[in-house]
Amino acid sequence: MKILITGSRGLLGYEVGIVCEGQGDTVFRTDIVPPSLQLDITDASAIRGMLSTMKPDWVINCAAYTDVDGCETNEELAYQLNAKAPGNLARACEEVGAKFLHISTDYVFDGSKEVPYTENDETNPTSVYGKSKRAGEIAVLESIEHYSIVRTQWLFGPQGKNFVSTILKIAKDRDKITVVNDQWGSPTYSKDLAKALRLLIDSNAQGVYHVCNRGKATWYDLARKAVELVGLQTEVIPVPTSEYPRPAKRPLNSVLSTRRFTETTGKLMPAWQISLDKYIKEYLMEYRRSNPV
Repeated sequence: MKILITGSRGLLGYEVGIVCEGQGDTVFRTDIVPPSLQLDITDASAIRGMLSTMKPDWVINCAAYTDVDGCETNEELAYQLNAKAPGNLARACEEVGAKFLHISTDYVFDGSKEVPYTENDETNPTSVYGKSKRAGEIAVLESIEHYSIVRTQWLFGPQGKNFVSTILKIAKDRDKITVVNDQWGSPTYSKDLAKALRLLIDSNAQGVYHVCNRGKATWYDLARKAVELVGLQTEVIPVPTSEYPRPAKRPLNSVLSTRRFTETTGKLMPAWQISLDKYIKEYLMEYRRSNPV
């Protein structure tokens, strides 16, 4: 199978490339900068040209503007990358006969629901980031017949900055840190998500899917567990969201139900605690390689 990946140097895109290559796929890694194949996903003609040349079976869009607070002050860029670009990719896929898998987010929901969100729940984004990502979903479903939209959340992994790596970097130099304890989600390991995307492709999946690691947590729970696994003595103190005012409003409860994913693929996503332990071990090995005694 031939698979083209956008955002291939990012937290998720990098892992998707590894998983697909491991399955024997011919993988075209694209990004805005080298050493990947250079592709500007806001340039419709460039997309059509590359897809016409490469003729992929699937295009997986891992590119996005994910700075949630940055989107509030860079609304035009947010809509260019998160709404217009997915439409460009979807239309080009339709023209060349490729199938399209697009990554979206839990931020399309307002977080007011008390139980996990399903794919059939009504969206109601409250931030520019969430609104631009929802606009991207709509652009995809209006532009191509065979699409998959995968909503995920709280991503961590080795290829890039994320909440866990940031917390550990701060915690190693402090006796105490404060972390928000009233926002709920499902921490998701980039390697687990990449494998899940490949399973959906194998299942010829179509429509909207929620994919994240099993179990729920607050940011405080995630930080405390990461600090514990590393063996730091830093005290992690829970605080409400009100103590950390941010430009973009966050959903308070955006846990996603993965039942449809399991029904389609026959697979359960791993528990987030198990995957966090795997990541921490990998993180520590990389840290020790980079900081020899």
